[in-house]
Amino acid sequence: MTDWLPTSRKELEMRGWDEVDVVLFSGDAYVDHPSFGAAVIGRIIESKGFSVAIVPQPNWRDDLRDFKKFGTPRLFFAISAGCMDSMVNHYTANLRRRSDDAYTPGGAAGFRPDYAMTTYSQIIKKLYPDTPLLIGGIEASLRRVAHYDYWSNSLKQSVLVDSGADLLVYGMGEKPLSEILSLLKKGVPFHKITSVPQTVYKIPRKENPQAHKSWKDYELHSYESCKRTRANYASNFKKIEEASNRWEAERLVQGNGDYKIVINPPYHTASTEEIDSLYDLPFTRLPHPRYTGKGPIPAYEMIKFSINIHRGCFGGCSFCTISAHQGKHVVSRSTESVLREVKRVTEMPDFKGYLSDIGGPSANMYQMRGKDLKICEQCKRPSCIYPVICSNLNVDYSPLIDLYKKVRQVEGIKKAFVGSGVRYDMLFDKSGNIPPARAEYAAELIRHHVSGRLKVAPEHTSEEVLKVMRKPSFEYFKKFKTFFDVVNRKFKLNQELIPYFISSHPGSTDSAMAELAIQMKELDFKLEQVQDFTPTPMTLSSAIFYSGVHPYTLEKVFTPLSQEMKIAQRRFFFWYKRENVADLKKTLSKIGRTDLINKLFNKK
Repeated sequence: MTDWLPTSRKELEMRGWDEVDVVLFSGDAYVDHPSFGAAVIGRIIESKGFSVAIVPQPNWRDDLRDFKKFGTPRLFFAISAGCMDSMVNHYTANLRRRSDDAYTPGGAAGFRPDYAMTTYSQIIKKLYPDTPLLIGGIEASLRRVAHYDYWSNSLKQSVLVDSGADLLVYGMGEKPLSEILSLLKKGVPFHKITSVPQTVYKIPRKENPQAHKSWKDYELHSYESCKRTRANYASNFKKIEEASNRWEAERLVQGNGDYKIVINPPYHTASTEEIDSLYDLPFTRLPHPRYTGKGPIPAYEMIKFSINIHRGCFGGCSFCTISAHQGKHVVSRSTESVLREVKRVTEMPDFKGYLSDIGGPSANMYQMRGKDLKICEQCKRPSCIYPVICSNLNVDYSPLIDLYKKVRQVEGIKKAFVGSGVRYDMLFDKSGNIPPARAEYAAELIRHHVSGRLKVAPEHTSEEVLKVMRKPSFEYFKKFKTFFDVVNRKFKLNQELIPYFISSHPGSTDSAMAELAIQMKELDFKLEQVQDFTPTPMTLSSAIFYSGVHPYTLEKVFTPLSQEMKIAQRRFFFWYKRENVADLKKTLSKIGRTDLINKLFNKK
């Protein structure tokens, strides 16, 4: 039992402890694996010589005994709402309550509250008002400023204000957490910790933050100003996104109610050595034994035999939060670190020889970065590959090809699949062709690392919608499909290309969705992987959804807002289903596009 971090008083006693330095609450079940944030945070605290206990999925509806069982920690309480924002976890794009939770044993729903970060924090602050509280993880990170909340259809203050917490860590938390622990070890009082990068703290509204020798300040439009004028919210977003991606960012300040929140600039991207050391921490890679007999944890089952080879994403898609949380600059693990983890996976008792994924946020960005980092240090672009691939980006696939080959050679590996999405547009040069070196990678991927189905994400077919999404022309998907089919025929493989699409995204009209359906008919696709756009905090698409304008141009953008409009757009994905035909014909007639009816419903 002592192989896991303690989750009960009994486990504390087994270690001979009466109390701990940090009590960590998590909205997820405790899986001691590097893909689960609470496990990572707990193991980092442990590695720095501090004691930590985890309270996974505390019951917030009873007498609050879960919040009291470890008493007052010596240093601070810490909270992560989990690997997903709790509202995304709970609701569909049409605001229907989900019936399951992938981060709970048996997939059972109902083991975390809505707005888990705020709920947990307010309980802790009521029970232990004088004990410091540190919050982090996805929900805290992406709600660190005044933000639009789709589920309440309102603008909310920074979660730091609403929760009552004392300090917020945003992004990947290893560096700021390590520095916080170091300062506490030196005797610095918690309330004096205001200069750690990648943290957010609050001060009284009438005060100003203490000057910092290395940081310039930028005052964002206040929460109240954004509520009055939505264009101010859009303007804020541009500055916040730039600050998230810049090498040397400004310190952001924003008025929120009785407070000002102060957002310190992010740390520079972690080094390969730093990320390697994270994966060398003593994870058991298993769910805690407390869940024995309670059913599998779906999120764990999905990744238990997968390997994450890098973090960060320079794609900059409008609807995605990866760069806002993990950063734009990719940091990759060393080949040796990846192979060590592969070896550990092969030693797991139920491993059958098949790795489910060797990937990352985008599977084919391994070891890609700027050729001249001094140019990167001055860059404000949210994407390194849109609208065109940056000439300073080193699009070299040889390290990834070499890694694939070495993984395949590990004893016990029968197949190593790439289950993460692949950015196929990165294979093309400026003339729209796939150069030989990139073709070698694509062929290697298709021939050896596809488990029958390769996931890619064109997202839409309309050039106007794709422009808002910061995604490439759909013509690249067609060209890649041709390449994919050629490789399959050459090696006599029976594999499918699985495209992902989004409906109801800002810029998407019924006419654009009809054109998408026609394209799918012509390419003989009957779609499976589709979703309605869900506005989530801190994405460009959500800023457009709320404000009605594009933050970078302040031009108006049409957006389907009502549930009726969203449902109508979704039907176009399934144009081939008999029950949708009458509604789709009615929609096309209503918008004056009867010309598309014949294209969509007549036989080829």
